[in-house]
Amino acid sequence: MATRTKKTATAGEMEVEEATAPKKAAKKPAARKKTAAKKTAAKKTAAKKTAAKKASSRRKGGDGALATVEVSAEDGEASESPKRGKGPHYLVVVESPAKAKTIKKYLGSGYTVKASVGHILDLPKSKMGVDIEHDFEPQYEVIKGKEKVLNELKKAAQGVDKVFLATDPDREGEAIAWHIHQQLGHHDASRVMFNEITKSAIQEAIANPRQLSQENYDSQQTRRILDRLVGYQISPLLWKKVRRGLSAGRVQSVAVRLICEREDEIKAFVPQEYWTLDALLEGPAGPPPFKAKLSKVDGKKVDLKDKATTDALVEELKNASFVVSKVDKRERRRNAPAPFITSKLQQEAANRLHYTAKKTMALAQRLYEGVPLGDEGQTALITYMRTDSTRLSDQAVAAVRDFIGTTWGADYLPEAPVVYRTKKGAQDAHEAIRPTSLEYPPSKVKPYFDSMNDDMAADMFRLYELIWNRFVACQMKPAVYDQTSADISAARATFRASGSTLKFPGYLAVYGASLTPEEEAAQEKARAAGEESDEDAVGELPVLDEGNTLGLQKLLNEQHFTQPPPRFSEATLVKELEERGIGRPSTYAAILSTIQEKKYVEKLEGRFRPTDLGVICNELLVKHFPHELDAAFTASMEEKLDLISEGEANWKAVLQDFYAPFKETLEKAEAEMRDVKREEIKTDVACEKCGNVMVIKWGKMGHFLACSNYPECKNTKDFKRDAEGKIVIIEEETTDEKCENCTRPMVVKRGRFGKFLACSGYPECKTSKPISIGVTCPDCKQGYLTERRSRFGKIFFGCNRYPDCKFAAWDRPLAETCPSCQSPYLLQKYSKRDGPFIACPNKECDYRRQVVEPEVAATSAAATTTTANGPNASSAA
Repeated sequence: MATRTKKTATAGEMEVEEATAPKKAAKKPAARKKTAAKKTAAKKTAAKKTAAKKASSRRKGGDGALATVEVSAEDGEASESPKRGKGPHYLVVVESPAKAKTIKKYLGSGYTVKASVGHILDLPKSKMGVDIEHDFEPQYEVIKGKEKVLNELKKAAQGVDKVFLATDPDREGEAIAWHIHQQLGHHDASRVMFNEITKSAIQEAIANPRQLSQENYDSQQTRRILDRLVGYQISPLLWKKVRRGLSAGRVQSVAVRLICEREDEIKAFVPQEYWTLDALLEGPAGPPPFKAKLSKVDGKKVDLKDKATTDALVEELKNASFVVSKVDKRERRRNAPAPFITSKLQQEAANRLHYTAKKTMALAQRLYEGVPLGDEGQTALITYMRTDSTRLSDQAVAAVRDFIGTTWGADYLPEAPVVYRTKKGAQDAHEAIRPTSLEYPPSKVKPYFDSMNDDMAADMFRLYELIWNRFVACQMKPAVYDQTSADISAARATFRASGSTLKFPGYLAVYGASLTPEEEAAQEKARAAGEESDEDAVGELPVLDEGNTLGLQKLLNEQHFTQPPPRFSEATLVKELEERGIGRPSTYAAILSTIQEKKYVEKLEGRFRPTDLGVICNELLVKHFPHELDAAFTASMEEKLDLISEGEANWKAVLQDFYAPFKETLEKAEAEMRDVKREEIKTDVACEKCGNVMVIKWGKMGHFLACSNYPECKNTKDFKRDAEGKIVIIEEETTDEKCENCTRPMVVKRGRFGKFLACSGYPECKTSKPISIGVTCPDCKQGYLTERRSRFGKIFFGCNRYPDCKFAAWDRPLAETCPSCQSPYLLQKYSKRDGPFIACPNKECDYRRQVVEPEVAATSAAATTTTANGPNASSAA
């Protein structure tokens, strides 16, 4: 809690100090009585002045004015209770300490702002925590490690007149508020909600509190119980049948299913041959030439399927006369995209900034809670970032229209505000994501981000700039193109030439010409099918009129094949989940992170592919839980949760309707599900050590070949399948290094945390050691650095003497001395903005050089060197 300074002390506090002063003075020597009397008189005078000022303030502000609105100098994080006088005192509970710090600026000394740091209660981790036999009664308990936070909240609530529960303005925030209310037990607690952390929004929310919403709480509680019923009953089944540590989720498993089904589509896809024919033509005025695309033959849509047909048409057209038969000139308008909702922010940040959904939401959270802006202190820059509404407040629209008119002029400002339709099924609880104030343009706040001692500051600024530009652009006029299309006749063929030029930039002046995720997906789909529209054309055509005869320079025929549907990227997977109504925008980042951390999918070249583990788990779950893993069913559950929040459905009835058939399916799956752990698939491969047949088994690293004579013969091999599905053994990579114990050659093996050296005489000799990257450890000077893999699959570099030496780095160290500061090593880094580069690990040294070798670009993403307490120090064990 914040302790108030004398500058912000209320008149009531001064009266208390005045009342106690004479008693204290009586205990002091007589020589100090005069001094005490003077101090008392001074306090009386100050109290009268303060009271007069407050009375004047109340007269100006009206009866509904807040108790105090002075800005406290404290940051709201102290744990001691402040001294309280006779005036009213309030406790405001928010979720994050950063938000508490920002809000404290806008409330006076009568307010204490405390953070719950997220949930304080949850279902227990060690058991189901749901009493299925008694109407699915949840058994909440205080989250481990939150006891101290809860005790501080209870202490802060003692003696306050009112508690304001200001958790996030969504259903999860409502659940947190309910649990805090239950634990504090205060007689007067109200819910306050605000879409942005600004002075006006905070004070308006405090002045207009509401009761806690039972419906929203029930909806969120139902979601939590549903996830627990599914996760805690299907996951143990996967542990038993596949591998320990796996998890199944009501939404995450459906996301894995989408990725697996897309992979099946790609594997089953049969490319279809097709040909295109272009004519390189010259206009009446001469060069430069332009291209026209064959569109029709004999008045029908062109369909060239083979080389013979195409070659015959080429021969036919070589001596034909090319004449302009029709010219179409028109204006094409490209409307500005709507302001950001959560899912669109994640998609656009992935497309333009190459951020993961998880990173986008983490950065947006910080922008919402507030960042330090010099003398202005902690300042929130964007509105609430979890929303599915494109709605904007009248005040925000009026402000941005004034900004557009002043900055770009009346030509860029529509006559009336642009209103965007919110999609069907959206909760529409909050505004779209936008800047909190137009007083903070990117150019103004950039110096503050640059001065932050924060590795994520630059990325945070780029996301803020994207949100700012999207908000301003959404209220600007459309971009206008001059588009010209010409039909050109040649014998029985018709060619079409198209070109477009930007006539008026409109919103593109702010937002740039990059395609939105929707436009990009449409173009990608058209290209895969071998279809392109006239709107894809860029550049100008020469002046053409009907009847013009054109000169043929060359006929360009080219073979193509239709392409399979593309694998999902983060942006397109979020788009797919959103369109199917699976999950909520606020859950997408967690879903994408979980399915990667659990190794169900991997991201290669920015696209998701299922792993062997993901394919097996998906196959088992879809076979035995077809209803629960159906995308339509998952979407319908979201609709039922919405009905609960609207008071139109009973949460217990929804759970009962779900659980009765689910229980039957679960019991059947336990009896019938294939036991992948214990199954052995025979092959025609013979063991080179004992001659017995090798079998395919499943282990921690996936499928592998093992001798069927186990445990007498412990021979194992890695394998892959060729194009025809035949087993191909992956031979072990040998090295020149000899085993220090038996002198046999060392071979490269792969384990849970990456590659390592092992004796080729295993299992007789079990010697193993990490592979050196050729750099001596800069910390202990005794060991060498090796490439390791964390428990989450991320590559890092650490000393082979761990845990005696705990050096660790995210970036690959190089055995080079820094020419500037003589650091014994340099780091090989990569950033999406600048590409690969070499930099000094010493933060005080600015040595840096670019790298042009393509192989370097495949290194780890840039991050800072860590030591004993680094993020993966424990993972190196």
